[in-house]
Amino acid sequence: MPQLKTVAMSVTALTPRLSAIALARKRLLDGQPVGASTTLAHWIERSWQRCLAAGMKPDAQVDFALASSSLVGNTQEINAQLVKGAAPTLHHLARAIVNTRYFVILTNAQGVVVDAQGAIDHGDPRAHLITRVGTDLSEARMGTTAIGATLAEMQPVWLHRGEHFFDATAAYSCAGAPIFAPDGSCAGMLDVTGVDTQERPELTHLVTQSARKIEND
Repeated sequence: MPQLKTVAMSVTALTPRLSAIALARKRLLDGQPVGASTTLAHWIERSWQRCLAAGMKPDAQVDFALASSSLVGNTQEINAQLVKGAAPTLHHLARAIVNTRYFVILTNAQGVVVDAQGAIDHGDPRAHLITRVGTDLSEARMGTTAIGATLAEMQPVWLHRGEHFFDATAAYSCAGAPIFAPDGSCAGMLDVTGVDTQERPELTHLVTQSARKIEND
């Protein structure tokens, strides 16, 4: 299965924000309280704890598992209404953020990719592997990400670099928001992701607005 290599990051080269994240990670992995001074969101700590409880290790290799062709076909068929209804909003959002080097991912309620739009550099495996229809980006597979956290917390989230659980996914910055069906159940989630990009937490508001538009449509 396709993998990403772990990227080592020097704490001394980090910004104050990334240094605080690195400190929180060290405390957690050492079995110490993360502490309020790290400014780490409570939902991130909860996700890290779930990952540790599941036996995940931050320095492990990450497999971006693509489902079988039959399962991908079933995923597209089952989520056809979501994909069709979301398409205009995805195109609009992708155009709105094209100059930020972020792109758009739509998943179903299980965190499986059903569509992706925008400035995706398919020559970069870090972008290509997570935007293929049928790729499982759930917390159980990918650890702490905006996708898994959004679906676990059922709320908009912002996640930056080392706030991801795995070292190998520390290049990503992403915002996510859940999408609810008319009956109130979760239909999926909307995500914007950048690779080695400037942190833009304001994108969380834009993603949330776009998710609400998809619900209305």
